[in-house]
Amino acid sequence: MEILIRPGDLTTQTADAIVNAANSGLLGGGGVDGAIHRVGGPDILAACRALRESSLPDGLPAGRAVATTAGRLRARWVIHTVGPVHSRREDRSATLASCYRESLRVAVELGARSIAFPAISAGIYGWPMDDAARIAVQTVREMAEEVAGQVDTVVFVPFGVGAEQAFRRCVRE
Repeated sequence: MEILIRPGDLTTQTADAIVNAANSGLLGGGGVDGAIHRVGGPDILAACRALRESSLPDGLPAGRAVATTAGRLRARWVIHTVGPVHSRREDRSATLASCYRESLRVAVELGARSIAFPAISAGIYGWPMDDAARIAVQTVREMAEEVAGQVDTVVFVPFGVGAEQAFRRCVRE
């Protein structure tokens, strides 16, 4: 599996699947979630509403992942995952790692050969960027054997210079 870093705007990436750092309600929000809904258009929201009305009436729990159409994005699917809010009193790193693992598993189920990730939980949810990047890269590497021959390319799309540097350090190590 090839791991790439393409800093910038996740909504402009070309990949089979783009991961949305969603909130549990799946109905849009701020940050990455809001951008994906704005750029992807109403088909994504309609698919999310259908999920809420059927299999996810209480929303998507943190650490899980589910797919919808990608609407007008340069992808076939959006994989929505809910990251944990960072806490200094409670170690939630297993939940953050689960976001990456479960997103990769959904990608395999879909037949996605390429997947683009934001820095999950590193925005409004307050996860320190260096640690978020470490968990992301480490988890993807741990999943490489499980998804070998199925997912060929993982792209991390950090936003901002500090995020890019954190991801580049982790990929080099």
